[in-house]
Amino acid sequence: MAPPPLAAVILLILAVSGASHPLAQGLDSSPAGADALASSPFDEALAALQKQIGYAFRSPDLLRRAMTHASYSRENGRALAVLGLATSQSAAALRALAADRDASASAVARAARDAAGEAACAAAGARAGIPSIVRVAGGTKASAAPVVCGALRALVGAVAVDNGTADAAGEVFWRLQVLPAAPATAAM
Repeated sequence: MAPPPLAAVILLILAVSGASHPLAQGLDSSPAGADALASSPFDEALAALQKQIGYAFRSPDLLRRAMTHASYSRENGRALAVLGLATSQSAAALRALAADRDASASAVARAARDAAGEAACAAAGARAGIPSIVRVAGGTKASAAPVVCGALRALVGAVAVDNGTADAAGEVFWRLQVLPAAPATAAM
C-alpha cells in the first residue's frame, strides 16, 4: 500500500494540532465558537465577550491569545494587536472616505488616528469589559490604557485571522466603538 500523499499528512497534522490553517478547517473535531468556551471563569468571560461583540470564533484559541497580555505568557496577543491596529485604521479610513470622497489625505489620516488611537481604543475596550477579562501577570494593571488597548487591538486582529478577512474585523471594530459599558465583573 502506498503512503498517503504529503499534503494529506500535513492536513491531518494541522487538524490534530488544532492549527487554524484554512485548509485544516472542517477537519477539526472540537466544537467551535462560544460553545467551545465553558470550562472556567476565563472561558465564560470569553464566551460572553463573543456574544457582546457579535462574533463567534471558529478558533477560540485566537480569542484566548488576544486576551492574554505579554506579561502573562509568551503566547499572547501582541502580533494580533499589530494586525488589529492596521485593520482598525483601515476601517476608520474607509469610513472617512465613504462619508466624504473628497476628503483630504490629512483628514482621512486624522480620522484613522483618532478612531484607532490609544485613547479611543482604551475607552472602547473598557466599555467591552476587557479589563476584567484580559490575563496579566501580577504587577501589571489590567485597566491600564496600553493593556486594554492592546487587548482590544488583538481582539480585532484575532477576528481578522479567524475570519480570513479584514471585513469582519472592521465590523467588530465599529461595534466595539459604540458598545454600551459592560457591567463590572471580577477579574478572571
